[in-house]
Amino acid sequence: MGTSSRTTPAGPTTPAGTTATAVPDRPARAALPGPYLCWLAGTQAGLLGDAALYLALGWAASAHGGGAAGLVLTAITLPRTVLVLLGGAVADRFGARRVMLAGDAVMLAATLALAAASGSWGTPLWLLVSAAAVIGTVDAFYLPASGSMPRRLVGPGQLSRALALRQAGGQIAGLLGAPLGGVLVAVGGLPGVALADAASFGVLLLVLLRVRVTEPEAPQPVGSDDAGRGPARPGLLREAAAGVRLALRDPLLRAALLLTGAAAGALLPVVSLLSPLLTRAHGWGAWSAGLMAGGQGAGVLAVAGLVSWRGALRRAGVGAAAGLCAASVGIAVLAWAAEPVTAVAGSVLAGAGSGLFACHLGPLVLGGAPTTHLSRIQALLTLVQSAALVLSTGLLGLFADAAGARWPTSLCALATGAAGLAAWASTVLRRA
Repeated sequence: MGTSSRTTPAGPTTPAGTTATAVPDRPARAALPGPYLCWLAGTQAGLLGDAALYLALGWAASAHGGGAAGLVLTAITLPRTVLVLLGGAVADRFGARRVMLAGDAVMLAATLALAAASGSWGTPLWLLVSAAAVIGTVDAFYLPASGSMPRRLVGPGQLSRALALRQAGGQIAGLLGAPLGGVLVAVGGLPGVALADAASFGVLLLVLLRVRVTEPEAPQPVGSDDAGRGPARPGLLREAAAGVRLALRDPLLRAALLLTGAAAGALLPVVSLLSPLLTRAHGWGAWSAGLMAGGQGAGVLAVAGLVSWRGALRRAGVGAAAGLCAASVGIAVLAWAAEPVTAVAGSVLAGAGSGLFACHLGPLVLGGAPTTHLSRIQALLTLVQSAALVLSTGLLGLFADAAGARWPTSLCALATGAAGLAAWASTVLRRA
């Protein structure tokens, strides 16, 4: 990989199970609400600390061997994937802000405990796996709640700008977090990084205590009286399933989620898996791989910054389709580049296209969800992305072993372009 005092929800308030039409975003230049900017600043501090901690955990785990490093990574991704739909249901029932406060409090305690334990006992594998499992479990509940916050904090005309600014901040945190983690590991080891991350959770806790969110009232169960007595509310698992059923019935949400899965499976492995393999195949050196990753990040950051300043296109579905088509061209250039400078140019274009896609599809998903299901739809979005990425990464890795890195990268270019054309052909997306 945060409210204001306003009470009007940022988007349609259709009942669960009906088709929600996303409000077109207009390139308004009015300043974003102060509470949103306050929450966003705290969130970026948390992301910076998390990026540093992830690097420190991976570095410590690598001392135990590749299998141990893979085990630590699995300990994060497995509970996050298994529990994320439940996490969305919890956030919709009890409130996104409450879930985030609880998650930050747990992580503050967990990172302080990790700092103390690693300072006393070093970095045994059981400690790293335990810390990773706590991170993944908290993420499963935190990510859906956090993903729904922009909708709770800004008006419909500013949603795309708010999400673009969040994406830009996240990109900056990702670019700076790894180097910061390396410095902190060199200076203070895992205990020092854990303490720094604990400080970031403390900052975010203080921010959340200051920011107020008006949560939508959940409908009472059928047959309940005015006092709230009557049939018990459905269980959390049933509420999680209700979010899935809503997304499958709603034409806009269904199309957007399918497109998100296709884009995640075709776009994300290019930078994390295929670019390093291409670099090794050409013998360009690690610096070229770093430049390609940096170029992709720069492309995302440039587009996200522009959208956060000027606003998104009036037809968000068209913007998402154009982004995928542009990314497809960039990936193709990367696949067939004969020189590092050409590969970096392709990476920049691929990043710009993926940024354009994310800045337009994100508001469609968040703006098209009923206010009673915001976190559950965000949870489903996370699950779709994770599942597509896990599946495609494994298959593309096997393809690269058999045929070299160029052909699976070309396949990603074709798949991304096909997804863009499918989005363009989809009436519900093109008119959104």
